[in-house]
Amino acid sequence: MRLAAALTIIVLAAQGNVLAGICVVGPQATRTIQEALAKTADCDTVLVQAGHYRDGTITIARPVVLLGEGWPIIDGEGVGEVVLVKSAHVTIAGFVVRGTAISHVNDNAAIKCISVTDVVIRNNRVERSFFGIYLSSVDRAILEGNRVIGDPGTEENRRANGIHLWKCAHVNVTGNRVEHHRDGIYLEFVTDSRITYDTTAFNMRYGLHFMFSHRDSYTHNLFHDNGAGVAVMFTRDVVMTDNRFLRNRGASAYGLLLKEINDARIERNTFAENTVGILMDGCNRATVHANAFSNNGWAVRLFANSTDAVFEGNTFTGNTFDVTTNGDLVLSVLKGNYWDRYRG
Repeated sequence: MRLAAALTIIVLAAQGNVLAGICVVGPQATRTIQEALAKTADCDTVLVQAGHYRDGTITIARPVVLLGEGWPIIDGEGVGEVVLVKSAHVTIAGFVVRGTAISHVNDNAAIKCISVTDVVIRNNRVERSFFGIYLSSVDRAILEGNRVIGDPGTEENRRANGIHLWKCAHVNVTGNRVEHHRDGIYLEFVTDSRITYDTTAFNMRYGLHFMFSHRDSYTHNLFHDNGAGVAVMFTRDVVMTDNRFLRNRGASAYGLLLKEINDARIERNTFAENTVGILMDGCNRATVHANAFSNNGWAVRLFANSTDAVFEGNTFTGNTFDVTTNGDLVLSVLKGNYWDRYRG
């Protein structure tokens, strides 16, 4: 990332009748990031040059652009949080952020935003942290192009979630890669948000986990080799299209687990080589259309407490079991699907 990019930000800000400045952090300039933040005015840019910065917890308390050049490392050295955002209109881009404390009392995160709006966290590398990127009570945020990679050798009780959203709205999570965490992406009480073009893999529990999160969608994502692919629970009005659920295996593993869901649209997804492709428990008014189920143990486990489910235009090939249930499916409809083992 070049100085020209930062200058472009300044020019655009000036065109919006805001006189923005730039403060450079590096060997020949301001020595710490926290000192630079203390010097800046609202809407300034702090340009951090390549280097290894050990400032303790960096707190951002005013609207700024924090821009890394040459992948500078912000290292929390295992003390607590690393970057803490407490202001609206903050952008963080181009950093390696690592080294939170591991705690079962505090949700320590590499980048945490609390009770703010209009945040952009883009093209960062988050490494060896308890929580990776954590948003709490945030409205209007973009998390884009980040790599959030945990330590594969860490025990489960020392891992937290890669991207964690709690009580948020209007968040776009797009183009991120999350590996080796507890849950890759976790949403609780999150509304009107979009999860797109993300990859979650090798996470111990779920690649993506929804709880009490309404009017959301996740599309064009890849969930592979997780403990389970995706769990959507106690949620309504969710759209799940054009995703791939691959090789999510184990005694309690699913490509997609749906629990107490109302009004779901599940279309054009691929479920391949999972222990269970989809498990539906207590789901009402789900439309399952044009999906491909191949080489799963169970393609679909459709519990009888699910009502008004419509399976139409799906393909079932190479599965050990195509559809199983624990009761009577008179309240659901299966029509116009392709079954490779059908001989009629």
